[in-house]
Amino acid sequence: MKFSENWLRQHVKTTATRDELAATLTAIGLEVEDMTVIGEALDGVVVARIVECAKHPEADRLQVCQVDAGRGELLQIVCGAPNARAGLCAPLALVGAQVGEITIRAAKLRGVESNGMLCSAKELGLDIDASGLLELSADAPVGTPLADYLGLPDASIELKLTPNRADCFSVRGIAYDVAAACAGEVIPFDATPMPALGAATLVVSLDAGACAPRYVGRVIEGVDATCRTPVWMAERLRRSGVRPVSLLVDVTQYVMLELGQPMHAYDRDLLHGPIGVRAARAGESLKLLDGRDVQVDPQFLVITDADRAIGLAGIMGGSDTRVTGATRNVFLEAAHFAPAAIIGRGRKLGLHTDAGHRFERGVDPELPRVAMETATRLIVELAGGTSGPVTEAALPEHLPKAKSIALRRARLARVLGTTIADGDVVRILRALGLRVDVTDGGWQVTTPPRRFDLAIEEDLIEEVARIHGYDAIPATLPAGSTSLAPDTETRVHEATARGHLAARDYLEAINYAFVDAALLRRWHAEDAAVELANPLSAELGVMRTRLLPGLVDALSRNTSRQQARVRLFETGKVFSVAGARAPIETLRVAAVATGDAAAEQWGVPARTVDFHDIKGDLDSLAALSGASLTYQASQAPWAHPGRSADVFREGRQLGWIGQLHPRLQQALGVGTSVIAFEVDLEPLLQRALPRAAPLSRFPSVRRDLAFVVADDVLWERVSASVKAAAGPCLRDLRLFDRYTSTGVETGFKSLAMGLILQDESRTLTDRDVDAVVADVTAALQRDHGARMRE
Repeated sequence: MKFSENWLRQHVKTTATRDELAATLTAIGLEVEDMTVIGEALDGVVVARIVECAKHPEADRLQVCQVDAGRGELLQIVCGAPNARAGLCAPLALVGAQVGEITIRAAKLRGVESNGMLCSAKELGLDIDASGLLELSADAPVGTPLADYLGLPDASIELKLTPNRADCFSVRGIAYDVAAACAGEVIPFDATPMPALGAATLVVSLDAGACAPRYVGRVIEGVDATCRTPVWMAERLRRSGVRPVSLLVDVTQYVMLELGQPMHAYDRDLLHGPIGVRAARAGESLKLLDGRDVQVDPQFLVITDADRAIGLAGIMGGSDTRVTGATRNVFLEAAHFAPAAIIGRGRKLGLHTDAGHRFERGVDPELPRVAMETATRLIVELAGGTSGPVTEAALPEHLPKAKSIALRRARLARVLGTTIADGDVVRILRALGLRVDVTDGGWQVTTPPRRFDLAIEEDLIEEVARIHGYDAIPATLPAGSTSLAPDTETRVHEATARGHLAARDYLEAINYAFVDAALLRRWHAEDAAVELANPLSAELGVMRTRLLPGLVDALSRNTSRQQARVRLFETGKVFSVAGARAPIETLRVAAVATGDAAAEQWGVPARTVDFHDIKGDLDSLAALSGASLTYQASQAPWAHPGRSADVFREGRQLGWIGQLHPRLQQALGVGTSVIAFEVDLEPLLQRALPRAAPLSRFPSVRRDLAFVVADDVLWERVSASVKAAAGPCLRDLRLFDRYTSTGVETGFKSLAMGLILQDESRTLTDRDVDAVVADVTAALQRDHGARMRE
């Protein structure tokens, strides 16, 4: 929320200086994000009128202007602004004035005397517009100091508001907090009803139930839409970050900034009536004020004219009924829409409007009538016209009601840890616009409808605390003893897992848990995705169902910036939903790698990272908990066929590992091969409670064997057979060679393995070892048709 300091001071009496005001706003929770001081050094700058212009004899782009500065004689000014012309009123810096870093002096420009400088808004520090002279109203008083004419000096203050403070999206709303914090007083607002001098009306109907419980409209006939917005209004709009457009539009913007009630002006002659509010129909379309054509669905509310959609309720009006310079009759709209009916609708269309921003957070349901009277008065005073009677349609049963909340004196003292005088509590709450009745145990507080954030006793305690001042509340340490819960030994800590991956040359990445639904569709991972009701943007509309889409996207951004070797990992939650149940959160770990297996060096030849490299990383991660992982060929749609596997621990599938499918990489715009894994982290971290056991005092024996088996026989199945046949004396099984060349027939492979045998109670004899080898040989021949290689 951006506003003018001088404008705020017209709504609240306070003696606080500008710096004190900014500090107070921040202290009470309305954080001042930026403050720009305007027009502090305008001494010697006056309102002037160009009487005549002539071409400079020595320069095509310069003009010699005769300027009336209210001094009884014309001043000759050489000017290069493209909009300099006879009759224009503009700021003139007289000789001796300081403009920025320049002191104005009488000088010759290309041989012609110049006695001052006509100025642009940027040169004076009033705006960023440097395209030409700052054009003032034609009736601006010549010779008046520019600061007096524009109401300067001033400051443009921008607040960073939290979503719950919807009431502070207006100058008047901020005034209540300032009055309470600075012991000031909110100046009464004049909303005297404008008399209905005409009879023109439009019938209004409400067909959206609780979504649109109030609509106020009024016809004003005979306005002059070509009238220029007065300087005082235009300047307040500019200092509030709004560019003046035209008088009728500017009035609606002005009222919204001052009171917080969004409004809209229609060209009455383009309406047929009746005016209505209803849910949009599937496929219904309309053209908005910004020129774009949109299609809406029943989630949207639309304003209708004879059942024809002419605007998106609470978001933006339509182009077909907008006011223009040719408008003579106006229909003004001020309505109340429930936040739930507006939240997220604009973002679905890629729109963000001031009206939508306010309605999403909640607007005072009592404001439409006040705003209507204020806007009517401004239009009639500035553009003429005859106002008709106010037409109001309302559904009282759906309008927000004032809430009555009990605030207990004892509860207030207990929560804050200090006692605040009763008189201060009453003063604070009443200054905030709340009605306070004293009771035996405290106060009964009635909140106005504009304060959507006040619902329970703790909300009132927070109001008292922030206005009283958090610095004024003594800091005390909590009493009582605390205990630390030790980490369980049956689970490896997540930090240990992250540190392990970092030690294996991966960098940790953190991605948004919100992703684009289109990205999940490319990964075939959109099933059971959790859609957000109020997404930050259309590209962040669903919760991620996997870590890899975001991680591969981060890898792609790095490779596109000349990073040939990228290794990233991430731990985080993924989300899914089944039926009407609450979303399920699953903790996972994922890693991606591309480029060389090792960083650039001279010790070993460079080679590209492959499946076995990242499998070794995953196995080493599993070893932290003593887990033994098994792998089976994967049919995942995003996986490269033949180069990926599903990961299992004790028969339970944990995730996936392998190379991404080339088609997916092409769709994602990734130009290099990507090897990755993603597994559930929680079951990977579980481990058996460590138990001490004595080491065998007897030597181990190793026997190396080589067996020929069919190519389609997996090592996993071979090792399972060996372990089952060898029995408890097998300490380790190591595969150290795979051979498929000369001496091995086509369609077969030779697997060479080392069996490490050891007994706990005695030294194994040759007969013992030979028996184990015989059992292993028989088992492999029986289970896999293996034969020992000669």
